Amino acid sequence: MQGYGFVAVGGPEQQAFVEVDEPRPGPGELLVTVRAAGVNPGDWKVREGGYGAAAGPAVLGREVAGTVLEVGAGVDAFAVGDEVFGGCPDMLGGWAPRARVTAGFAARRPDGVSAPDAAVLPVAAGTAWDALVQLDLPEGATLLVNGGGGGVGVPVIQLAVARGLRVIATASPAKHGLLTDFGAIPVAYGDGVVERIREVEPEGVDGIFDMVGGDPLRAVASLLTAPERLISIADYGLSTELGGQQIVRDRSTAVLERLAAHVADGRLDPYVTDVRPLADAAAALALVEDGHATGKVVLTP
Repeated sequence: MQGYGFVAVGGPEQQAFVEVDEPRPGPGELLVTVRAAGVNPGDWKVREGGYGAAAGPAVLGREVAGTVLEVGAGVDAFAVGDEVFGGCPDMLGGWAPRARVTAGFAARRPDGVSAPDAAVLPVAAGTAWDALVQLDLPEGATLLVNGGGGGVGVPVIQLAVARGLRVIATASPAKHGLLTDFGAIPVAYGDGVVERIREVEPEGVDGIFDMVGGDPLRAVASLLTAPERLISIADYGLSTELGGQQIVRDRSTAVLERLAAHVADGRLDPYVTDVRPLADAAAALALVEDGHATGKVVLTP
């Protein structure tokens, strides 16, 4: 089978269509015909050798939506023909006509939720959901989303609003309209950001979800009323130094079912803005790696 991935660990020059053995589901796995696959920053990080991934050649792709072709040993929650979405084992394999999916991190795709919308839920929206559960802010509390215009920022804003939180989000001015549409109060990042946030929330914020790290995170952390209510997915070391938490991912069927329900009832827009054929995988990954994607990017084999 041919899929798009990398021939060896390294930069974009290592990317290529590669020939691999037909996938077969192992215990606790599904084999699906891929209808849509998400593109994430983690994909180029895997290509560069991050997360302890395979040295290559390997097919990229961490999340998919598709139709079950075969179920592995020990799987009784799904059957052949089910429309499902979920995460791929070892964060690999999704950018191909057929892919393995972890049954414990898969869910049925509801009627009314498109394959592209479902395909992008496990990574970005799943991260957002887990962070909000972990922060456990009460209704009416104020959450600061530091770097709110990205792939995780957009769902965390919507999910926070759905939980009854007041959301302030930092982003470039070009994305302020988008953040407002999703229910956040936008604030321009950069010099003076703390003062601009205090103009909106003079008493500080109850929680921070950070996707920037470094000095920008250190600056806004001073706004927290409780240091432990800080999660950064960009700078784990600094988050810990500042008294915050490291995110603990759930990666369960239950989370995916709740996310899909939020999409179905309109509380969550996965914000898929770019759907491309698998032949355009190189350009799609470059768009994400360069930081130029304005929403979620999806490949359709």
